[in-house]
Amino acid sequence: MRIPRPWTGAALALLLGAVPLGAQEKPAEKPADQPAEGPADKPAEKPAAKAKADPSASASADGFVIQSENGDYRLRIGGYAQGEGRFYLSDESTLGTDTFLLRRARPQFVGTVAQRFDFYLIPDFGGGQAVIQDAYLDARFSSAFRLRVGKFKTPSGLEQSRNDSNLFFVERALPSSIVPNRDVGLQIHGEVGGGVLAYAVALQNGVVDGSNGDSDTNDGKDLAFRAFAQLFRKGKGPLQGLGFGGSAQFGDQSGTTLPTYRSPGQLAFFSFVQGVSVDGTRRRYSPQAYYYLGPVVFLGEYAVSTTPLVKGSVTGRVKAEAWQAAASLLLTGGKAGWTPVKPAKPFDPGKGQWGEFELAARFHELEVEDRAFSRGFADITKSARKAKAWAVGLNWYLNRNVKYVLNYEQTSFDGGAATGDRPKEKAFLARAQVSF
Repeated sequence: MRIPRPWTGAALALLLGAVPLGAQEKPAEKPADQPAEGPADKPAEKPAAKAKADPSASASADGFVIQSENGDYRLRIGGYAQGEGRFYLSDESTLGTDTFLLRRARPQFVGTVAQRFDFYLIPDFGGGQAVIQDAYLDARFSSAFRLRVGKFKTPSGLEQSRNDSNLFFVERALPSSIVPNRDVGLQIHGEVGGGVLAYAVALQNGVVDGSNGDSDTNDGKDLAFRAFAQLFRKGKGPLQGLGFGGSAQFGDQSGTTLPTYRSPGQLAFFSFVQGVSVDGTRRRYSPQAYYYLGPVVFLGEYAVSTTPLVKGSVTGRVKAEAWQAAASLLLTGGKAGWTPVKPAKPFDPGKGQWGEFELAARFHELEVEDRAFSRGFADITKSARKAKAWAVGLNWYLNRNVKYVLNYEQTSFDGGAATGDRPKEKAFLARAQVSF
């Protein structure tokens, strides 16, 4: 979407005029998992203006907190680190390399200034590189209207909205390859009805499928929407844990930056050939839902991305679509939810306590339509048109801060080899995580 110049002036006026007026909820004790979804992103309530707040400095499983006496100024220092192992079984074509890696190392600085403004700063040093994952300011007008400015997650897919430390599996499912990840821009968001309905509307630079963005290469911008409803969250019946909604993004983009789709083992299985570029309006949408009851969580989502492509005199719109169905089961008496698991009996062998164990399973698929190959935008001997995967996993939550994850994921492909199909990927993925 190309934004007329008067819109630019209006956006600046909104920012300059709105910041002094913000009135927003306090930041969450832990970084938000879901920018516009519900319980995992509900910030903590601010103490009464004249009531004495918590002690000026404290430390707990939720991190280290420093705050003024009345709580108007507050800083929470936390973070998480993930060490991983990737091992590829029956990899006769040596497509993958067995390896250990530091996947993520993210300190988190979350705070409030002048009572009404919340900030998030989350760098990442994983993989030996330093990048900024999140850096934004929220101005609080009310619980139903907040203004966010900076770099943040685009309101998009369901699993994409979850924090990286709060996933059922080591890697997100294939629909997260279709929707955008983080981008720079501004967003209006909030909750109505005490969280019964959450919404977000964002204007951002625009990024390719599944990627982060820190800068822009053209005048086009993306407009993104997301709404998520939990109609029964205030009740006590079996539908209390039902949530559903959807997202959509569109924008007029141009350039040669195109997505690469990766398998659950993080190996590239689809990319466009040289000489292909984007020229026109890119569209994405994603219906999504989850349901949790007792020790069980179910999750499902579908995502579509349609991109207008050109190569020389050849043009055409190419669609990529993906879906997933996933479930998890807590085995040792825990209660499931969308928020991180908190073991009722943290790991303490001396007391016969072993934390919480969880089984997880999923099926997911990604397919690029044949037009990508018939019009020469992709090479079927190098890129697969479809990836179909299933996975099982075991998660061990020793306490609120330490978690171990073991996954086996098998993926089959249509095409992607010089003759026939790319070999199946059989990946064993492991993770050790500490978060606070």
